[in-house]
Parts: sequence; C-alpha cells; structure tokens
Amino acid sequence: MSVLLDKRPNGVAIVTLDRPQVLNALDVPAKERLGAIWQDIADDPAVRVAVLKGAGSKAFCAGSDIKEINRTGRMVSTDTLLRAIPGIGVPLVKPVIAALHGYCIGMGMTLALHCDLRLAAKDTVLGYPEVKHGMISAVSAMHLGQVIPSARALEMLLLARNISADEAMRMGLLNAIVDDVDAEAEAWASTIAGYPPAAVQATKRLAAFSRHSVEAERAEIEAVRALVEARDDYKQGAAAFIKRG
Repeated sequence: MSVLLDKRPNGVAIVTLDRPQVLNALDVPAKERLGAIWQDIADDPAVRVAVLKGAGSKAFCAGSDIKEINRTGRMVSTDTLLRAIPGIGVPLVKPVIAALHGYCIGMGMTLALHCDLRLAAKDTVLGYPEVKHGMISAVSAMHLGQVIPSARALEMLLLARNISADEAMRMGLLNAIVDDVDAEAEAWASTIAGYPPAAVQATKRLAAFSRHSVEAERAEIEAVRALVEARDDYKQGAAAFIKRG
C-alpha cells in the first residue's frame, strides 16, 4: 500500500508515505489513500495526534508523480488534491506533526506546510519547483504567506530554488532541526496526546479560524489550475520533466 497508517495505543497515529523507490512521490492512488486516512483519523476518537513521515532514507516526499500527466493531462482532480492535504479537504482539528528528511519538494512541501508542527532532519531540502516547469503550487501559493513572511513565500514560489533546513528554520518554516526526526516527532506527538483532547483540538481550531472558506479556495484553485493547464508551456514543461526523469 502506498500510504501506511499505524494507530498506536497512546493515541498517536503514524502516517507513512511508502513509495521510497520513487522518493515517496505521490500518484493518484496515494493521494486518494491520504484522503481516506485523514478522514479515518478525524472520525476516530481514539486518535489524538498524527505524525506524517516518509519511508526510506532519501525523501519525505519528492512531490507528485508527474509521469501521470502523460496519461491524464492533469495529475489529480482538485477534490482529490485537497482531500490529500491534512485539514484542507477533510476538516481535521487533531494536530498533525510533519517529520521531514531528505527531499521535501512540491506536493511534499504542500503536505508539510499544512501540518501544524514541522520537525526536520539536518539533510532536509525544501522547495517548490513548479513554476519553472510551467506549473503552479496552487494550495501553497494561497497559504505559504500565512506561515512565513509574504516576501519570503513569494521568493520560494517564484524563484523555484531549493533551500536547506537551516534556511527554512531562519524563515520560520520549521519548529526545530533535530538529529532523529522520527523519534522526536513521536515524542512531541506523545506529549500532546497526553493532554486533554478537547483543549488541544479547541486550540488548533481557534488558531486556524482566520483561514478563508475552504469552498471559496476550492473554486479559486480549480479556476487557476484550469487556466494554467490549458497553456502550451504547461504541457511542454510536463513533457520535458517526464523525459528528463
């Protein structure tokens, strides 16, 4: 299975992107599986906190599996895309902690951005390469400036260059850089899971209260994606990326 779910007795759920042979790149089944997992976690009262991580030693997630453009012309529907992202398509008041290592690129960055806390190994490389291939990171374009200063957000999105964990930490994108990211993320999750869940969930809900309507975002993302994907430079960029890979 492309994404694994391990529910621990202490109320912590470990969600693992499990395609290490392709740097945990997300194909359509993986995104659909993620959406189902976030719904499961939201519905299960025994789960209090989730940790999202990537299998293998090289990557948290290297983005969407772009080879699927070859078959469909679009990697995934907007609904499937949003449901794969924690707290966007599926309402989720339970905290999610990202445990990052290696490549955290494109869709991987979008997943990490929408986790509530982000811990990273020293080797983590973060970036949004989409614009240089004629594509967009639609959801992150809307939200990255809410996490880091807008000028730094646009720098990441428009220059499409990768940054180190140290630089991400200076931007305020990370909570901490740690030696053993999986162990530290699980320790943080265990601590939070030990607190009264109503207070934890209310705190997360209030912290997210200023976000725009999800339905308005869904409509805008769909409109912008359709506009970009209709252009020749999108198709040429995708084809070049596939040929290179």
